[in-house]
Amino acid sequence: MDKNINKFDLEERLINFAVLIIEIAESMVTSRAGNHLSGQLLRSGTSPALNYGEAQSGESRKDFIHKIKVVLKELRETFVCLKIIHRSKLYQSDEKLKLIMNENNELVSIFVKSIETAQRNMIKEEK
Repeated sequence: MDKNINKFDLEERLINFAVLIIEIAESMVTSRAGNHLSGQLLRSGTSPALNYGEAQSGESRKDFIHKIKVVLKELRETFVCLKIIHRSKLYQSDEKLKLIMNENNELVSIFVKSIETAQRNMIKEEK
């Protein structure tokens, strides 16, 4: 039962993260760069929640690991995008950007560990 609670909590964190990303993207400076980066941020920043949902129905452990790696890749891309937005001052609230960048880092750490654990378990199963 604890496993399901953790999965639910992680899914909720990813959904909340996506909602914050949407709020930031919708409030960014309207300019050529702002429009480009807000679109990129929307794609990469909402993708982790969607891909995590898909990973929960992985057809095998290998498929699950692959999909979780996609989540990690998208989180890392989002972090770089947020750094560009922050440095180019395309979003007004430094506080909100720092908050979401911190959450992004925490999610990256969680998924790095999840991938390591899943890979270790897959190796054990193969033996």
